[in-house]
Amino acid sequence: METLNFILPPSNYVAVMPQIVLVATALIVLMIGIFKKLVNASVIGYTALAGSLVALTCVFLSGQQAGPSATFAGMVLNDGFSFFLTLVICMIIVLTILVSLNYGRFFENIKSGEYYALVLFSGVGMIFMATAGNLILLFVALETMSICIYALTGFHKDQLRSGEAALKYFLLGAFGSAFLLYGFAFIYGATGSLDIIKIAGFIKSHPQILHFKFLVAGLVLMIAGIGFKISMVPFHMWTPDAYEGAPTSITGFMATGVKAAAFAALIRVILVPLAPMEHSWVTIMWVAAFLTMTVGNIIALVQDNIKRMLAYSSIAHAGYILLGFVAGTGLAQAGMLFYLMVYAFMNIGAFAVVALLCKKGEEFNSISDFAGLGFKYPALGLVMSVFLFSLAGLPPTGGFMGKFYLFTQALRSGYIWLVVAAGVNSVISMYYYLRVVVIMYFKPQPAENAIVLNSVSPGIVIALAAATTAVLIMGIFPSYFLSLAGNSIFSLM
Repeated sequence: METLNFILPPSNYVAVMPQIVLVATALIVLMIGIFKKLVNASVIGYTALAGSLVALTCVFLSGQQAGPSATFAGMVLNDGFSFFLTLVICMIIVLTILVSLNYGRFFENIKSGEYYALVLFSGVGMIFMATAGNLILLFVALETMSICIYALTGFHKDQLRSGEAALKYFLLGAFGSAFLLYGFAFIYGATGSLDIIKIAGFIKSHPQILHFKFLVAGLVLMIAGIGFKISMVPFHMWTPDAYEGAPTSITGFMATGVKAAAFAALIRVILVPLAPMEHSWVTIMWVAAFLTMTVGNIIALVQDNIKRMLAYSSIAHAGYILLGFVAGTGLAQAGMLFYLMVYAFMNIGAFAVVALLCKKGEEFNSISDFAGLGFKYPALGLVMSVFLFSLAGLPPTGGFMGKFYLFTQALRSGYIWLVVAAGVNSVISMYYYLRVVVIMYFKPQPAENAIVLNSVSPGIVIALAAATTAVLIMGIFPSYFLSLAGNSIFSLM
């Protein structure tokens, strides 16, 4: 009888060590959750935190390898780009868990093993989106991330708006996934491959295919599919409801981790294989950038709920980041990565402050709830002001430097009117950001709805201190971080 020999392709497990650690930690957390009555509930959160810190350490180990490489038969790419995005995502996971440790003091269901396991599993999906070398792996990673986020959005099972937000997010996310999968199918039909590097090689060696309708259709559908995840207009409808209904600790995770992973996927599938089609997608990105930043900022002006205001703010920031696509230069794309990193710190920091201002079973989400915060809790008012100044793009914060790099590169590429529109939008955004600062420092706190911080965990203090320090360092000493982002983009190219 003839025997079958299975030959496994060469595999570099160091390249996927952060994902392995996160999966193992998620499984351990689930097991601890089963015996929740026998152990202190805080053990679950601290176990998740320990695992995420180990995964963050493993990122540096995987980044020490010489030169870009592909492993697992080309499914996973290990290069500077994957290192940078994996680093950002792991930092987001660590900060989210630190915030959740304090948030769980107000909501018992947050202390469950399922909550932390979903955070870790979604982080694994985000990392694989950044490292995927094959469209199938990219789609599986996207769905892994999305399904976990859908569940986390509706984690407040006793609140109607949380379930409603999860349902809306799920239904619209399913449409986005369908668009993306159809786009991949068209790309496969045009090139005969799902491997990103092979697709790039095929298009380069067959320039006549650039006008093939299947390829153009695949491009448009992929932009639409990923556009749902980055909250790009007109695919932004789910964002304010999902952000408002989700637990605040998860809202910050959605606003940063999902956006970082989605932009990583957009860069992987557009800039690498479809770079010769720039004439086809640059106009789409120009219009999308203009509409996204304008719609996000204008609607944010009239919001009284701070989570909805930050939701529309995140839509506007997606528009700013799209400037890097339009500009098309290597430095512009490095500016995109720099902006994603600083955006992660300033946005998670802002949502961490919102998550801190809770009482048992209730969140303070109205902007008016922040009245008098700056004088009653000066440290908290100061760090919130730093995050809002950075979101507005004021010096000496990282948000200012991020906008400076993106606007400068777009201007050098000749997109003057788009930069003018971005500048006007930045001025508009200052109103609703500074409005919160004015309320914190110039409006007295009503006695009937006074905010009292009963207890603050060391975790959220560390998270706020780390986020504030990172935002200021990236604003005052940006060159190292921009160099790191630039090296990651050049390794991708």
